[in-house]
Amino acid sequence: MPRIADIALLHLAEQPTLAIRARTPVEGLPALIGQSYGKISQYLQELGETMADMPFVGYHNLDMADLDVEIGFPLALPLTGRGDIQAGLHPAGYAVAGLHQGPYAEMGPLYQEMAAWIEANGLIPAGPAYEYYFNGPGTPESALLTKVVMPVIKK
Repeated sequence: MPRIADIALLHLAEQPTLAIRARTPVEGLPALIGQSYGKISQYLQELGETMADMPFVGYHNLDMADLDVEIGFPLALPLTGRGDIQAGLHPAGYAVAGLHQGPYAEMGPLYQEMAAWIEANGLIPAGPAYEYYFNGPGTPESALLTKVVMPVIKK
């Protein structure tokens, strides 16, 4: 049974990013994530830079047949993109966050609980949901730790 941490309202600072935005069916997502992280990591290495926090995937839709995803890394300072690696900025603002421990396929209850929390607290969803991954390949599924962040606007 996955562990779901308390849901909280946060105020996030502006965050520069490097990311690859792509579309894929859900079955292709793991390979796309691996390829994208590898490509961005190589570019950061060439620049002599590192990511400032955990890697993320932003979900701009939830159409499992045609996901619109943003795969990338937060940065300490803005950098220039190259090719399909785009420089971006996650804006400052409010977000609701929660933690999930366990398999990625079992994250649905956290998303449902966060959506209910947003509604119960009079907030309005304001953008894509982001998943930040504390660990990854080689980690037992029961130990995977993912932070879900949903931007919101106060009514």
